[in-house]
Amino acid sequence: MALFRPLCLITTLLMPFAGVTEEQAAGGWPAELPQQPVEVRDAALLQVIDATAKLEILSTGHQWAEGPVAEPGNGAVLFSDVPKNQIWRWSEATGSQLYMSPSGATGFQPSALKQGSNGLIFNKKGELVLAQHGDRRLAIRTAQQGQQATFRTLIGNYQGKVLNSPNDLIELKDGRYLFTDPPYGLKGGDQAADKQQTHNGVYQLTPDGVVSLISSALTRPNGLAVSPDEQFLYVANSDPKAAQWWRFQRSANGQYQQGVLWLDVTAEVAKAEGLPDGLKVLPNGILLATGPGGVWVINAAGKVLGLINTGVAAANVALSEDGHYLYITASQYLLRIKLRP
Repeated sequence: MALFRPLCLITTLLMPFAGVTEEQAAGGWPAELPQQPVEVRDAALLQVIDATAKLEILSTGHQWAEGPVAEPGNGAVLFSDVPKNQIWRWSEATGSQLYMSPSGATGFQPSALKQGSNGLIFNKKGELVLAQHGDRRLAIRTAQQGQQATFRTLIGNYQGKVLNSPNDLIELKDGRYLFTDPPYGLKGGDQAADKQQTHNGVYQLTPDGVVSLISSALTRPNGLAVSPDEQFLYVANSDPKAAQWWRFQRSANGQYQQGVLWLDVTAEVAKAEGLPDGLKVLPNGILLATGPGGVWVINAAGKVLGLINTGVAAANVALSEDGHYLYITASQYLLRIKLRP
């Protein structure tokens, strides 16, 4: 999460099929969303997505949609509305419905900003794990009744000091969690009176609860993902003055180190909305990374193959369970676009 702006009320979809809103049903299409979103810069892009692929609007009217994740086994998608302290759920059968509230500011930590969850994942046990801005922790949902949930803290401090506002997270094959901790959930950011960490970090958390700092070099560490073989860790830096993706190499002992600047798109920030934020890596090693203008498609060598233009700031992405669709949270929208099989 980097930026958000107030927008209209939620449009809840109750149709038994995807990709249709009241706006579209009436024959309209939001002017801010491109009808031809795919921009081909290299023919290799066509191995990922068809040049004529279209965006579908699955849900709209959110204040700032973030952190999408496919719910295991049923094709549904969960996503956060960060400023509203909510999680929404979309499925083909029900459309978009409020799923959890509060989602990330539950009173665990006093907070001047009542910001909700951001990044969401399902771990190897099938548990929902949340990066909670307001509670300043990673937490696992332990139970839920209606829209009310209870949580168990995974990690909330580093070296005895409260984290800033965990933003995104992943789980490795060995059960380690990697997560980022920028100051977006703090009123005043780096100058916030309640900011205890002197840095904005990239961390790892081992299954036995040991937390360690991977890097403090990024000014605004945000989305993160690993290569299919887990040899490389990619981290987005959502700083408009340093809009970048960094790459860290896994050492012989399994730790990620030697972070290097991998791709810099700072010059693009003035041209289009959005910053490097959420990202995913396809099984073939190609990155799908939100950035200025939409979703950047980048091969493992750092070559930009093309873009999926969203017209509004894109925050994060998720793959459907079968890998056939890419879900995109962008400003007020949950969008979907079909990938090549």
